[in-house]
Amino acid sequence: MEKRSLFTKIFGNKKDVQSMKRFELLTSSNNTFYSWNGKLFENDIVRSAIRPKANAIGKLTAKHIKESGDNIIKINPDPYIKAILEQPNPYMSIQDFLTKMTFQRELNHNAFAYIKRDDFGNPIEIYPIPYSSIELLEYGEELFLRFQFWTGKFITVPYVDLIHLRKDFANDSDFFGDKGTLAIKGVMEVITTTDQGIVAAVKNSAVIKWIMKFKQTLKPDDVKLQLKEFTDNYLSITNTGGATFSDPRYELEQVKDNSYVPNAAQMDRSVQRLYSYCGVNDAIVQGKWTEDQFNAWFEAEIEPIIIQLSNAFTRAFFSRQKRAMGNKIVFEASNLAFANMSTKLALVAMVDRGAMTPNEWRKVLNLGPIEGGDKPLLRLDTARLGENKPDKINKPVEGDDDANKDDK
Repeated sequence: MEKRSLFTKIFGNKKDVQSMKRFELLTSSNNTFYSWNGKLFENDIVRSAIRPKANAIGKLTAKHIKESGDNIIKINPDPYIKAILEQPNPYMSIQDFLTKMTFQRELNHNAFAYIKRDDFGNPIEIYPIPYSSIELLEYGEELFLRFQFWTGKFITVPYVDLIHLRKDFANDSDFFGDKGTLAIKGVMEVITTTDQGIVAAVKNSAVIKWIMKFKQTLKPDDVKLQLKEFTDNYLSITNTGGATFSDPRYELEQVKDNSYVPNAAQMDRSVQRLYSYCGVNDAIVQGKWTEDQFNAWFEAEIEPIIIQLSNAFTRAFFSRQKRAMGNKIVFEASNLAFANMSTKLALVAMVDRGAMTPNEWRKVLNLGPIEGGDKPLLRLDTARLGENKPDKINKPVEGDDDANKDDK
């Protein structure tokens, strides 16, 4: 049996369309995008700043919703779409897929996934694309993206077969998200230099113990000679004498352990600048948030990505006609799972009024579903405004002698 590479398994034997030309953008003549070289992700502060957002997006639940004209809503009506939304490809779960896409979006400000379709145009698999550069092309009225991988291979894919997530979609480009190289370059240089200073401080504090300050200018050879004499006479372990004398030619200064350590306040300001750039803070990164802090961060940073994911998947999965018929992909997340217990218990009022099903409430409490728990409940002592309660609520029950006596 002939072995096939993963590249061939995903893209098949696709070939570049001939006679393509570069697509001219409106705001920029540069239609080629280059990703980071990977070194940014090697920094522990950068990785810890991006990880909370990637983990939160990885917890989303994807659903296919179909709304008909008679207000009938069907959830996951097509089994093949439901299967893709649970496992996009044979090598990833939906959590792995969303986490990887979020990391690429945060690092490169552009994340792409290729949709593999069957002969009828239906999606069957989705693969994230780890590109090194992208070139925007056109053939007729159709747009294509030519990806170059880190292995040096190329592939040209129609834009309609791609899921594209952008970040900082500013005026610099009317197609790609601004990768923010210049915006983050300064703070990364400060953080890198600070880290190098700490390493140097540890090495210097372990090696250098004294500094000789000469009171007159000496030749380099004389400086080395004086330093050697001082080391041999006073720092050698063979010099066991308990007395010494002062030399008026130089002064000695003892090096303290923290003499080379960078300023802690300056280090903290640099880290906070990077956190602000990534949209996090100490509480989110270290998991010390309160309920209000998490909800505020969720609304500011996570909800926009949820909307972006829903729009991108809906555009890639369904044609304009199918979208008009009510088909869409939505991503759901319950930040109530991070609420305190009093808030979770108060949601019982939502269950009584049919706003939540018992199983949805149990999911917030990290409990498993129960039989019949997907049907909404409604308390009998509640009704819509302007509507009378059903007569059978106040009507005596047949066979109730006490009730019949009262009527008489």
